[in-house]
Amino acid sequence: MSQRLARIAVLAAVFVCAACGLVYELALVALGSYLIGDTVGQASIVLSVMVFAMGIGALLAKPLQRRAEAAFAGIEIALALLGGLSVLLLYAAFAWLSLYIPVLVVIALTLGLLIGAEIPLLMVLLQRIRRQDAGSAVADLFAADYVGALLGGLAFPFILLPVFGQIRGALLVGALNAVVGLGLVLTVFGKKLARHTRTILSVGAIAVTVVLVTTFALAGRFELSARQALYADPVVHAERTPYQEIVITESFDSDVRFYLNGDLQFSSVDEYRYHEALVHPVLAGPHDRVLILGGGDGLGLREVLSYQDVHAVTLVELDPRVIDLARTEPSLVELNGNAFADPRVEVVNADAFTWLRHNASRYDAVIVDMPDPDSTATAKLYSVEFYALVKRVLTDDGRMVVQSGSPYFAPKTYWCVERSIQEAGLVSVPYSTSVPSFGDWGFHLASAKLPQLRLPDNAPALRSLDADSLRAAAVFPVDRRRLPGIEASTLMRPLVLEYAKQEWQNY
Repeated sequence: MSQRLARIAVLAAVFVCAACGLVYELALVALGSYLIGDTVGQASIVLSVMVFAMGIGALLAKPLQRRAEAAFAGIEIALALLGGLSVLLLYAAFAWLSLYIPVLVVIALTLGLLIGAEIPLLMVLLQRIRRQDAGSAVADLFAADYVGALLGGLAFPFILLPVFGQIRGALLVGALNAVVGLGLVLTVFGKKLARHTRTILSVGAIAVTVVLVTTFALAGRFELSARQALYADPVVHAERTPYQEIVITESFDSDVRFYLNGDLQFSSVDEYRYHEALVHPVLAGPHDRVLILGGGDGLGLREVLSYQDVHAVTLVELDPRVIDLARTEPSLVELNGNAFADPRVEVVNADAFTWLRHNASRYDAVIVDMPDPDSTATAKLYSVEFYALVKRVLTDDGRMVVQSGSPYFAPKTYWCVERSIQEAGLVSVPYSTSVPSFGDWGFHLASAKLPQLRLPDNAPALRSLDADSLRAAAVFPVDRRRLPGIEASTLMRPLVLEYAKQEWQNY
């Protein structure tokens, strides 16, 4: 092979290896954000550990430079095996062992060591083809490395994740890693390797590829078993959308439960207690036009539509698949009373924050029924800026209600919501109710002036609320009263996320 073709082959290997390495990093970060919810924390752990390990790996590669060809091939085979199986191993550690963070650190550290050893060995291989000035060689090598990283960074979210999913995507990249690493060594530097070394490397690469391909074929069964291990009841529906993982379970006594990213959204046994407390107090006043932010399961919408004098309801939900399931999944349709078939309902698939910024309509009542603020994506929906946007769309006598978490399990989070609402210029009344599936669960009713916590005069017959129980809902026992020193949460300082992370880790 000519020097020119050999150099192109080495730089192409650098390109592919860089793409694979970045995919491994992104896969670890993405899995952590899905399972744990703390995107910033997971990214910090993965990136800092891997970059540190890459430096150590580069140093450890020094003694290997004398046998750079065999060492590089061996490292690529090991990297392909661990990188390809990394997502599967982490998912198993989360589902069955509850050892996610320790295993994450070990995998990130090992991957970093292997990735860090690549560049010094590739530099040696490049120089063995043709000696060149060190600065020029580094420029060529790093150019291929950085462009490859760009490819991996774009391929992961736009091709691998939507087409193959996290587990199969990582396995596919691992197989590519093994083939490219061994292929470079055998085609360009094969004559420099002893026959037994070529045989060992080839057998190792074939074995790793067989493991990855077999695991690829069985990934669906594994994911099904791991997912079921996370839930007490049989999983009747599960899918991952571009936004979240959706799971529906149903027990043998017909308790239907709906989960987003592993967090329980409702249980059919007692969801009415939550949704009656969320919806009916905010409708005590004009409610001709109602806005629901979140609540794509349609259960809050069901309560709103029980009022015949509600003329229009706009529901803004980010994930269209949640709406599709609420319209077609028999158990959900039965629970929400086929609410989305009502002609008064308009559904908007959009991010609530962005939609509010561009919306010019005004509403008599706004129901904020968002997932808990335990991730970076949801924290902005509990910020001062978000509540200021809601205030802008309220009519002069309009009211807003916010599901605010548990004043018992997460008091800092709960009272941070109140502080943020007040910072946005609204006056709020806190209240809570008992929902057995969740425990004590709290809300905040807010408007431009102090709102009255009461039921509408034309409220339908309710199963869990009456005037007396609603008055009692505003009375907090000593261990759940307002905490001093709680600050508001903003986009630039999402304290609600920090409070949520601290508090829910204790339960």
